[in-house]
This record gives sequence, C-alpha cells and structure tokens, in this order.
Amino acid sequence: MTRTTQQWQAADSAHHLHPFTDFKSLAAKGSRVITRGENIYLWDSEGHQILDAMSGLWCVNLGYGRQELIDAATHQLKTLAFYNSFFQTTTPPAIELAELLAEVTPPQFKHVFFSGSGSEGNDTVVRLVRRYWDLMGKPKRDVIISRHNAYHGSTMAGASLGGMSGMHSQGGLPIPGIVHIQQPFWFEQGQGHTRDEFGVIAARWLEEKILAVGADRVAAFIGEPVQGAGGVIVPPDTYWPEIQRICDQYGILLVSDEVICGFGRTGRWFGCETFGFRPDLMTFAKGVTSGYIPLGGVMVGDRVARTMIDKGGEFAHGYTYSGHPVACAVGLASIRVLQREGLVDRVRDELGPHLAWHFSELAGHPLVGEAQTCGMMGALQLVRDKATNAVFDPTLEVGMVCRGHCFDNGLIMRAVGDRMIVAPPLVMTIGQLDEMAALIRRCLDLTLDDLTRRGWV
Repeated sequence: MTRTTQQWQAADSAHHLHPFTDFKSLAAKGSRVITRGENIYLWDSEGHQILDAMSGLWCVNLGYGRQELIDAATHQLKTLAFYNSFFQTTTPPAIELAELLAEVTPPQFKHVFFSGSGSEGNDTVVRLVRRYWDLMGKPKRDVIISRHNAYHGSTMAGASLGGMSGMHSQGGLPIPGIVHIQQPFWFEQGQGHTRDEFGVIAARWLEEKILAVGADRVAAFIGEPVQGAGGVIVPPDTYWPEIQRICDQYGILLVSDEVICGFGRTGRWFGCETFGFRPDLMTFAKGVTSGYIPLGGVMVGDRVARTMIDKGGEFAHGYTYSGHPVACAVGLASIRVLQREGLVDRVRDELGPHLAWHFSELAGHPLVGEAQTCGMMGALQLVRDKATNAVFDPTLEVGMVCRGHCFDNGLIMRAVGDRMIVAPPLVMTIGQLDEMAALIRRCLDLTLDDLTRRGWV
C-alpha cells in the first residue's frame, strides 16, 4: 500500500520519537518524509528533488545508490549475516577491515577497536584512556579535557565529552572526570588578534586547565580537528601544533575525534594529517561506510596498544556489534572506492579549492560576516551588520529562517545558531558544486528579503 504524506506523518507522530527533537512541536507540523536517494540528491514524499549538501549527517560521502556498497552488504548477508567478536572469535571482514584501516591511517596506528557508532567510539575512548593509566600505575590520572561547543556523541560519556550546553542541562551531565576549555572560534572570541595569534592563545587554554586540575591528574585531551556540529569551526593553523606541544610536555594522551573529518573530508585521509598533529587515539564512524551501515571504532596508537597488550589483563569493555561482519564488509567496499577513484586527493586538489572559491564569493553577501572552508566542509556566519560583524539576537533564530528557505528551494543546508554549514558528498562534480553555490546564494537573498520585511536588518 502506498501511503500519502499525511498518512506517513500521522504514523510517524503516533509512534516515532526522533533524536534532538521537540516532540510537541514536530507533532504539530509533521515530519519531512524522505523516500529516495540517488547520487547527491534526495526526493521527498511529495516528489520534490533536494540537493543534499550535508551528506545525510556528514556521512554519505560516496553519495546514494553506490552499487559496490550494496553488493558488499548483500554478499555478506548471504554468507554470514552476524557473528560476534567475543570469546576469542572473529570473522574475515573484521580482520580485513582492521588491516585496511592500519594501512590508510597514520603510521602510529596498527590496531582498531570496533564499535557501532561514533558515540560508542568515544565511550570506548574514555575506557581506553583510563585503562591505559591504570596499567601505567597512575589510576588517579583520570581527568579528560575537552572543549565547549564540541560534539562527541550523545551517550552519557560522549555527551559529557562534548561541550554542548543544551545537552549538559539534561541528565546530570557531564559525568565526573571530564572538564572543558573554550573553543578556538576566532569570529566569536579572537577578533582583535590575528588568526595565528589567537590560535596560540586558544591552545594555551589547555595548559591553563592542566595546571588548574593538576598535571598528575590529567589523562587526555580530546578534540575534533574541525568542530563539525559546533558550526564548522576551522581552527587557526597555529592551534593544533601548539596543542601537540602541550600534550607532549605534560605527557597526556591526545585524542582526535575523526567521526566527521575522517576518510577524506578535509582533503587528507584524516583531519589530524591536515592540521599536523599526531594523536594517540582516533575515533571514527560515519564516512567509514559512507553511512550505509552503522559502524564506528577507535584507532589505538602504539603507545596505548603496546601497553595494553604487553601488560595483559582483560579489557572489560565491548559491544554486541563490535566488528559486525556486514558493517565491516561495507566499510571495506567504501574505503576501496575512495582509494580506486582517488577521492581524497580530488577533495584536496579540485573540489575543496572550488568550494573555497565559491565561499570566498559568498563572503561578499550582505548577510555574511565570515566564510570558512576546509576541504569539503564550509560555514557562513550570518550577521546583522556586515561593517561591524554585529550578530542577530539569538531569539530571532535567523539561521532557521535561512534553513527554511533552503528546504523550500531544494537544498539541505544546516543551521547551527546563525551559522549556515555544508558538508557535501565527496563525489560531487564541479558542476554540482556550482549548482549548490547558486542555491545557497538564492537562499541568502531570500533570507535577506525576508529579514528586511520583518525589520530585522
């Protein structure tokens, strides 16, 4: 039976609780029902075509309908749909994906711990970090430092590591042993300094926090190379090298959350390579399977892995779906497409520079106070007064006004406050990037007209 949009919406409202949603508000207006995807486009239940400039949720890097990934899942489902990796057991896809990940990640990584998502991966990071220091005879070294406005998932540990105030206001978060420093957001906190000056200033907030907590108590620092869900906050070039220096000086573990940045999005295989730092642990998910099947994990660097292996003892942690054979088979297929089609290099050499050019043009729009890109990620900061970079009253939700115009005009562009962000599929053509940029400009123009009518600009 083919349902109407209204029937789908009624059933959805009756039974489906969505993530990060005001349930009462959604019930009043109804969900958008997406029914089909092909390449970089989606179609809703009304037949409208939409350009997906967010790659699903930062993950559909290879676009929709890739037959190689569909075939990999189908073959593995027929061969062995599931077996666990508990009880000294494994499966060929888990072994082969572990091998391939060791090949494409930075050289310090030879081991992987699989999870089902990035959130689970960051929970695993907490367990790994604290287990490492236990084995090193320093169990009191258990404090992990993160950043405000960071996103590391929505499980108890993941949400605690993240620095989202809205999440911390619910459920007694953060859990003990996790503290935060300010983010390296030049537009918000660094004006009056050059970007390079501010990068060093922001990094040294980590050192201040280490000394405040006590260097003998701090276990690790975790950060996204580029803060994705926080608004595509691209740090100054000076930031990560100084973070590395501080971590080295105090002997703390450095964790790179690559759930968004990994597998080519920044123009290198991993964001830590783009920004020139050397993490001890690296969380991944999303792009590893291009979002086709849930899979995540943690790459465990030699420093941690050798300690855990050589000292022995059970690591009392894991998931039913750690190393799920179907997910691993799709991960293998996804990475092989990235390799075969040279997509990581193409992001670095062609697509990323073209996106940067478009965003430099969009920076001249009357509503745009700052434009940033990194590979195939971009952000436009909406401002009330371009001359002074004065921002809008947040209660006006100008970003959501713009987002509404985007959806109405066939474009998925995300609003983080008044910062409009994209993370397009890595398989886009130059022509499709041009199409996306034209849609963005049209939606900015419509937003400006709308705000002018309302008297907000």
